[in-house]
Amino acid sequence: MSRQRKRLVPILSVTAVLAAGAATAHAVNPGATTTSTAASTTVATTASTIAAAATGTTYYVAPSGSDSAAGTAAAPFRTIAFAQSKAVAGDTVYFRKGTYAYTAANKACSSQTALVDAITLNKSGSAGKTITYAAYPGETPVFDFSAMKDDCRIKGFNVTGSYVNVKGLEIKGVPQNNTKNHESWGVYVTGSNNTFEQLNIHHIMGAGLFIKDGGGNLVLNSDSHDNYDLYTSNGAGESADGFGAHIPAGKPGNVFRGSRAWNNADDGFDLINAFSPVTIEKSWAWSNGYVPGTTTAAGNGSGIKAGGYGGVYSAAAVKHVVRYSVAFNNRAAGFYANHHPLALDFSHNTAYNNKPNYNMLGITSSGAATGLGTLTDNIALGGTLTSNMTGTTQKNNSWNLSPAVSSSDFQSLSTTGWDAARQADGSLPVLTSLRLKSTSPLYGKGSDSGNIGAF
Repeated sequence: MSRQRKRLVPILSVTAVLAAGAATAHAVNPGATTTSTAASTTVATTASTIAAAATGTTYYVAPSGSDSAAGTAAAPFRTIAFAQSKAVAGDTVYFRKGTYAYTAANKACSSQTALVDAITLNKSGSAGKTITYAAYPGETPVFDFSAMKDDCRIKGFNVTGSYVNVKGLEIKGVPQNNTKNHESWGVYVTGSNNTFEQLNIHHIMGAGLFIKDGGGNLVLNSDSHDNYDLYTSNGAGESADGFGAHIPAGKPGNVFRGSRAWNNADDGFDLINAFSPVTIEKSWAWSNGYVPGTTTAAGNGSGIKAGGYGGVYSAAAVKHVVRYSVAFNNRAAGFYANHHPLALDFSHNTAYNNKPNYNMLGITSSGAATGLGTLTDNIALGGTLTSNMTGTTQKNNSWNLSPAVSSSDFQSLSTTGWDAARQADGSLPVLTSLRLKSTSPLYGKGSDSGNIGAF
């Protein structure tokens, strides 16, 4: 059903107006401390890491600020749009705690299938002098887009600039307001050489963070979870990935590192239609492929879908790398080649209780199904171990070794606690689950003299 586009009347009282270009947005509970559950905890940005990026002027933004203020700690701006208008290469913008809640995009919908942004980051830094947008140390700024009424396709953050760092923000609630489109997006990227660090992205009606174009982007120590695209035009749940990179040729160097994707309706990580190489490393994906919080099947349900071009052969296919990563309890494959025309590299990964754990379904130039993949030092346990392995290159994986891996080889097989708070520097929590015991006959049996698996 179509919804009439509405703009709220600015109210200068408890709810603060956020004027971003032509947008009307409101800040809720200005100055209030945000409380998060373990599943949605954003790690506080440390003062030392942000200070290292502050090579130029430092600006401040707060829900209770004013865009006519000086932008200092004592007199902060109110909007990210105004802060961007002031920032240049080398500058840092800090966001104070509280909720920055948007009700409309920064331009009107030209049609129900048009694309609009709540926030557009289109100003670039330069090599060695990025523009940094970061949480103030020890605080959690929340960007809430759930009240947006735009009757078209919505991007929460649209990052078209390059050499931009976005760090320590909670981003939630980007909606779909009609049934004529595929997903909306939490963060949509077309710029290059950007870093997205310690982001907590959740409850998006579509992909949490999506790299559409650009090279050299790093998604570091970030979480994307509980995303569900209820109104997607090709079926509910078909497009709400945790993270995605569907980039054109000639844009190498995109990396997902130390990131977690869980409870997403479609896949945890999705590299379908990526024509430049992507690396996923030291990342975790679990419980994807369900309506969040239920056991009701939704989208495809792979933990890490590492390639493919819609089930057809492409001579322009590229090789992606997935390493030191974990996938468990996903509705479909833990690690999936998805009809990729080339052998992808999977090394030092751990898969537990997926269906199957590793699915190396590839495609030949004639369109026939085949097994394609290079698998080294991986672990598979529980569920279905592997499928479509004929034709792959395998070395030193748990299913190739003797004795066979068993539950007794691990310190723990717990599937709870993986959403625990991150370490102070934003890195993944250290868990005992799915780590080999030092007494296991497989301990230290990696081909590189380390362990097989992710840890």
